[in-house]
Amino acid sequence: QLQLVESGGGLVQPGGSLRLSCSASGFTLDYYYIGWFRQAPGKEREGVSCISSSGGSTNYADSVKGRFTISRDNAKNTVYLQMNSLKPEEKDIYFCAATRFRTTVQAIQAMCDMKAYDYWGQGTQVTVSS
Repeated sequence: QLQLVESGGGLVQPGGSLRLSCSASGFTLDYYYIGWFRQAPGKEREGVSCISSSGGSTNYADSVKGRFTISRDNAKNTVYLQMNSLKPEEKDIYFCAATRFRTTVQAIQAMCDMKAYDYWGQGTQVTVSS
């Protein structure tokens, strides 16, 4: 069974940092694009960042550019999201998701499109509060 598990969430003060991890079991992430998404209660889920299977391409939501960094360690079957300078409004549940694209064109077009992602973790809570 293919599973993704997020970890690393918690309580942090405004301006603080957290590193989220997304680990896979039952499959290797080597050929999968990985996306990080977040959702607050009563709001739609939104994309945060995504990374290609090789790690050579990354993309970020405008709101997190310069503060968040996505990376992957395929040897550890894990993808990371380093979050710095966190803001109170970023208190959300953060999810990672995985997908494979059949063609490069599809990947370019849908890299951070949550509708393209097939496998989802259960999420990890991030709370930013003083």
